[in-house]
Amino acid sequence: MADHLEASVTLPSDPASVSTARAFVLTTLGEWGLPAETEAADTIRLIVSELATNAVQHTFGQSPTFTVDLVLERDEQLRLGVTDSHPRFPRRLPAAVQQDNGRGMVIIRWLTAECGGRLRVRPTREGGKTVLIELPWTAPVEPVPAAGQQEP
Repeated sequence: MADHLEASVTLPSDPASVSTARAFVLTTLGEWGLPAETEAADTIRLIVSELATNAVQHTFGQSPTFTVDLVLERDEQLRLGVTDSHPRFPRRLPAAVQQDNGRGMVIIRWLTAECGGRLRVRPTREGGKTVLIELPWTAPVEPVPAAGQQEP
C-alpha cells in the first residue's frame, strides 16, 4: 500500500449528511484494506457518526457545510478529522448533568482512548475548528470472510 493516502468529502450541515459521512468513511477504509465487518470499522463508524452529528447539531446554522478528512500514514496511523466553520470548541458536560443528548464527545474520547488513539481540537484559519482523531491503523493482514462464508 502507499505511504500516504488521503480522502475528503464536504457535505451540507443537514441531518441526512451524517449517514453519507459514515458511508464515505466506511467505503474509503474498505478500499484501504479495512473490511466493514471488523470491530475497528464499527468503532470508526460510531466516531464519525458522533462527529458528523455534532457538526450538524451544534453549529446552530452558522456552518453551512462540514468536511470529513481521512489520512492514512504508512499503514500505521489513521487520522480522521471533521471540520466545521463554527468557532465554538466542544465542551465537556459535567457528569452530573442529566440530558438525553450532549454526550457525543464523551463517547468519542472513550472510544479513541480505548483504541490507543488521541483526540485533539484545532482552530482553522477561517475561524472554525477541526476535531481530529488519531488511531493506530488496524487493518487485518488476512482478509476477513464475509458473513455466511466459510474459510476453505
